[in-house]
Amino acid sequence: MEKKTSKKGIIIALIVLVAAAGIFCGIYFFLLPQTTTGAKDYSVTVVHADKSSKTFNYNTDEEYLGAALKTEGLISGDETEFGMMVETVDGERAVWDTDGAYWALYIGDEYASTGVDTTPVDDGGIYRFEYTLAS
Repeated sequence: MEKKTSKKGIIIALIVLVAAAGIFCGIYFFLLPQTTTGAKDYSVTVVHADKSSKTFNYNTDEEYLGAALKTEGLISGDETEFGMMVETVDGERAVWDTDGAYWALYIGDEYASTGVDTTPVDDGGIYRFEYTLAS
């Protein structure tokens, strides 16, 4: 009788675990920023270490900013488990481990809460990379 009860308990625990995993996956995908398909015009302003700036206007069918800017050759960096760690923008390097600097990404005037690989490209979107020294 005891073995039958423990098998039932294991089956119930597995069902609960699978249900919980499904709920968490659903929440994760629901909270991802929404993307749009098709052609989009957008601009990227780069603020260099010397505070000079340059604005680039692009058109893309890509859904995410990282893929679009890699295609354009504007950014490069190391691929990590969290996405691309941008090290070079418009030919200028900012490497945290070397010089204590990084490229801050802004969407409009707001500091981005997503990485470059998970930031959707919006039609008419305005993005900015700013060379930033650690304080």
